[in-house]
Amino acid sequence: MLSYLHSIIIFLVSSFKFISVLKEKFILKFSSMGKTGLSPLDPSSFSRPELAKVTNISINLNVNFDRKVLSGNAQLTVEKVDQSVEEVILDSIKLNISSIYDVDTKEKLKFDLSELVPEYGSKLTIQLPKEDKNNYKIGIDYETDPEATGLQWLSPKATAGKKHPYLFSQFQPTHARSVIPCQDTPGVKAPYTATISAPQEFTVLMSAIRDDTKELHNGKLSHFVQKVPMPSYLIALAVGVLDSRQIGPRSHVWCEKEIIEECAFEFANTEHQLKTAEELCGPYVWGIYDLLVLPPSFPYGGMENPCLTFVTPTLLAGDRSLANVIAHEIAHSWTGNLVTNRNFEHFWLNEGFTVFIERKIKGRLESSQSQDFDAFTELSQLNETINLMGKNNPLTQLIVDLKGVHPDDAFSIVPYEKGQTFLRYLETAVGGPSEMEPFLRYYFDTYKFQSIDTDKFKDCFLQYFNNKAIAIKDIDWQKWLYSPGMPPVIPDYDKSLALFCDELIDKFSNWNNEGPLPITLEDKSQLSTFQVIYILQKLCEKPSQQITKLQALNNIFDFDNVKNPEIKFRWFRICLKAHWEDKIDPVFNWINVIGRMKFVRPLYRDLYSWEHTKARAIENFKANRQNMMHVSAYTLAKDLHLDE
Repeated sequence: MLSYLHSIIIFLVSSFKFISVLKEKFILKFSSMGKTGLSPLDPSSFSRPELAKVTNISINLNVNFDRKVLSGNAQLTVEKVDQSVEEVILDSIKLNISSIYDVDTKEKLKFDLSELVPEYGSKLTIQLPKEDKNNYKIGIDYETDPEATGLQWLSPKATAGKKHPYLFSQFQPTHARSVIPCQDTPGVKAPYTATISAPQEFTVLMSAIRDDTKELHNGKLSHFVQKVPMPSYLIALAVGVLDSRQIGPRSHVWCEKEIIEECAFEFANTEHQLKTAEELCGPYVWGIYDLLVLPPSFPYGGMENPCLTFVTPTLLAGDRSLANVIAHEIAHSWTGNLVTNRNFEHFWLNEGFTVFIERKIKGRLESSQSQDFDAFTELSQLNETINLMGKNNPLTQLIVDLKGVHPDDAFSIVPYEKGQTFLRYLETAVGGPSEMEPFLRYYFDTYKFQSIDTDKFKDCFLQYFNNKAIAIKDIDWQKWLYSPGMPPVIPDYDKSLALFCDELIDKFSNWNNEGPLPITLEDKSQLSTFQVIYILQKLCEKPSQQITKLQALNNIFDFDNVKNPEIKFRWFRICLKAHWEDKIDPVFNWINVIGRMKFVRPLYRDLYSWEHTKARAIENFKANRQNMMHVSAYTLAKDLHLDE
């Protein structure tokens, strides 16, 4: 009897397990995440590369500045992963699709475009050709929308030359789908080629090698090849009347001719940074490393598009003091471009590693004290961000849950600084740079050309350092990866460069406005640019200052006329906090020229929080919204509590 019952129990358990496995596979293959149809593998994408994936992209597009559209076609090589599937699923946002067909046979293919999900776009489902094979070449004829979220169309007045329009793209995190029907997830990496038709006087640049240009009677064709597989968010396009200067054996800087000499000077040390990165990370696989300095509306400090880093003109400080941003983008050649986060829930794998490598480059080219000072000072910004977001906000974890949260809404400094702090902690645990840096090269070589999640990194780390079991046994992975708020451990950074700054801050804070300012021109002469930035950042964090004290400080440092935007930004914040009315117009004048979100968003928030400037901030945003890139306008609207 017991044996019989035992047999029944085993049968039921086995059947339950079998049904559960079938159910799991069925859900993975055919269900969607809620009503949106977003992928269970990437909550920011409709695509299902685990069933059928894109392995190659070829685009042929015409640039129309008058209508603000790109028109032409994309040809996608699609590979069946699951032999039973009969369709491929792509991402798209407001693409005007006229035809989809088998490139080889010209057979028209049935397709379905789902209803638009705000910010995510529409799921594009294409029936594969009936011919039974593993690979298909699918052609899609289409045109972009004039308001494509991944493109910025600039009028001549928004450029340095004031004569010609300008176009540039920004696809990270999920805006490639507004320009190319694709599997817009970092989990899919593919090489690409492109042929772009543009007016005669324009230069076309892409995140690829330009291997041919043909003159036409009414324009020219530029052809590009990118042989290294990469995610769709790294496809990049810029079209403008541009000039260039060679700044190294494998680097040119591109920009409008009005600022070419300034740019060539500012980024002259690019090759030194690139060589140092290779010493740390291994061979550079992308061939060329060019820079494109964009017009001011570009929303980021830089964007690591392979072969062509996009750079904000706010780096043009005149003294190369902000060129460390280039070291950051160079580091991305390995951390993000070569080894990529599987989806944006693991974004820290891209950005935390990049900041970690960037600071190592800085340490080698300058000093270990400078490297540590940079890390230490950024803790203040991290703390401010976490307090703003909320100390218990799950988006301040290293690994976040993006189900129902758009990556643009999750974007912050947290994966950058909290991520690098974790890596610095791990480095200390295993014995320092001499142990960690060989691991980095091993890690990049092991996962090159792949997209991975944090578990892969963790497994690689533990396997590599298995001979250091005692040293790493106390690492609380769960707490580091899944606890919100500030990092659980702050490394013991070298703070020697901060000591003199702290003394000056104390002198200023304790000064009662009687007698001369206790900070002198001689004190100023001993400060580096980054020490001045540190002092201003600390003053930003203190209660509002008396305007008369700020006037005295300005007499010494001449902040009103400073060119460095990192200094100008913090000075403006201090002035707004003090409710210094004379500074209101200069703040608005500045944020109406620059588009870098690092500066614009906090200043708009400061203006909004001051009742005297709140209404003006809203009206100013509305008046200038059309000149902003989508991600800037989208996030600022939320900061100002519009679009709610």
